[in-house]
Amino acid sequence: MPTSMGKPGYETPVGTFPVLEKFRNLVMDSSTYGVPIDAPEGYRIDTEYAVRLTWGGIFVHAAPWSVDSQGFANVSHGCINLSTENAGWYYGNVKLGDPVIVEG
Repeated sequence: MPTSMGKPGYETPVGTFPVLEKFRNLVMDSSTYGVPIDAPEGYRIDTEYAVRLTWGGIFVHAAPWSVDSQGFANVSHGCINLSTENAGWYYGNVKLGDPVIVEG
């Protein structure tokens, strides 16, 4: 599946991570890791098919706003972005505890 991961300064961590939680819908808010939502890199967005990989806030989730970058450029704040269709498939098939291997 084409993905977009963390852009420079917000790199997606590499390693093996267990699936910790799954949310069909989730509001993501940059203030949870110290970036105010009104800052230049701040955000508060509704996401779908969010699969938590770290307690620090790294998820695999639907990111329709980055579809044109998926497979070509890393533009996220650390999460692994998928199209809504691919994220829905992933969400429906991954189980809690499944290992997710992230390579740089």
